[in-house]
Amino acid sequence: MDCHHVYYLALLQGLTEFLPISSAAHLILMPVIFGWRDQGLAFDVAVHIGTLTAVVIYYAGALRNMAAAWFHSLSGNGMTTDARLAWYVILGTVPAGIAGLAADNYVETQLRNPLVIAASTIAFALVLWLAQRVSAERRTDTEY
Repeated sequence: MDCHHVYYLALLQGLTEFLPISSAAHLILMPVIFGWRDQGLAFDVAVHIGTLTAVVIYYAGALRNMAAAWFHSLSGNGMTTDARLAWYVILGTVPAGIAGLAADNYVETQLRNPLVIAASTIAFALVLWLAQRVSAERRTDTEY
């Protein structure tokens, strides 16, 4: 892989990770659009780890507070907001980790397909559009 491909893919990852779009899908689609070789799942994981590292560094103080509160909650010292958030993060991560481990080979061989990405993006866009439309009909001005 050329250095400029790495640069542009890493830039794309950084720009799209915190938007309500799939940064992973964009990492797959960009090489297809520009006629580059697929960089593979290992590269995608590496740039996601880079993003995670940046987030951990940025939120280090908050993460330390959450970890300390979590350990205090284990010893029976009460459940604070930070402890509750830490528990939610842990409990939310476990199912995602299990699913990732269980579907590892399937994801790499079947779901890194641009047609699958396009179809799932369109399907989720329709679901989000429908949810927004239904919620807009039920919402009042006082609920904003």
